[in-house]
Amino acid sequence: MLEFMPSYYIHTFGCQSNKSDSERIAGDYQAHGYAEADNWRDCDQLVVNTCAVRQRAEDRARGFLHKVVSHFNQTATRRPKIILTGCMTHHGHHQLLKMLPMVDEILPINEVGFNQAAVRKDVHHAWVPISTGCNSFCTFCIVPYSRGREQSRSLESIMAEVTELASQGYQEVTLLGMNVNSWGLEKLGIGFRKLLMERSDFTRQDLPDNQSQYLRPTSTPPFVELLQKVSSVDGITKVRFLTSNPWDFYDELIEEIATNRKIDRYVHLPVQSGSDRVLYRMNRGYTRQSYLEVVRKLQQADPEIVIGTDIIVGFPGETEADFAETVALARDCDWKIAFVAMYSPRPGTASWRIYPDDVPHAEKKRRWQVLDELINKRQLADRPTVV
Repeated sequence: MLEFMPSYYIHTFGCQSNKSDSERIAGDYQAHGYAEADNWRDCDQLVVNTCAVRQRAEDRARGFLHKVVSHFNQTATRRPKIILTGCMTHHGHHQLLKMLPMVDEILPINEVGFNQAAVRKDVHHAWVPISTGCNSFCTFCIVPYSRGREQSRSLESIMAEVTELASQGYQEVTLLGMNVNSWGLEKLGIGFRKLLMERSDFTRQDLPDNQSQYLRPTSTPPFVELLQKVSSVDGITKVRFLTSNPWDFYDELIEEIATNRKIDRYVHLPVQSGSDRVLYRMNRGYTRQSYLEVVRKLQQADPEIVIGTDIIVGFPGETEADFAETVALARDCDWKIAFVAMYSPRPGTASWRIYPDDVPHAEKKRRWQVLDELINKRQLADRPTVV
């Protein structure tokens, strides 16, 4: 007689961190005797790992859940237990169940741990989280509310995972964190989140600098030391990391990238805006000039290094002059790829509370098209034609 094995299926939206979280959720399921189903129509438990960085990402998750319910209503078959996790959990348990009554259980993403080995589909490359949460309170970002305070994994646990991966034949790893540069330097405390929860009358002047939420390295930054140790593991041939903040992209990190050939030549360095006025309103912690200095140092350290970025257009109060500064910076930096997003207010964030969303959607779309054409479409046009 065959033993029945309950099944699970994970549907993932969003970034690499969400993909990594889903791999660890799968590991937990399999450790408890579940088998992975081929699709969501044939599983006993359906996990929907959500993204909330933009409204469109939340809309996609809602649309998928309604599709699931509609399918099972039409086929008159028993639907799976639906478990929701990921960044949409920032809405809170009560609000989520009101928004999505089909959800049976909510799993806060910061409760997804490292108690079981991840189940990976790729046999050569592995995502390796080095921290969870974030202490940087950029005014537009939901991550500190959905993923909580930043916590670095221990060096021992990271190295044990990388060493095990190498023994299994993995050759490439990507170190993941909301800000990998700050690994090992986060401060504990309540900080800005407490301010948001307790006050409704604060202004931009009340917001603490992101730098104040982290310790300053007194010698070699811990993340640089981590890169050196991960690179020294036999069998590991390529090391990548995502993502970095410009304000703590230390000279030691630039030197390590330039001299350590195991580190990938692609550096992802989000800028969000080329206007100092907008960067201040975003609470990004750097200026246009300081960002450009990091780019120049990277380019001078190794001409093979290529840089990509993230940009938000239509942030509250962004004028045509502000946008023109972003366009000019794009020409100065020669980014090889840019993930350009139109601003959408995230409930609970500082920008949602203190700035009116005053740039019309049509103008946001126009600015998006300008940058996409200037950066991404140009790069495609410059690539040689393969005959």
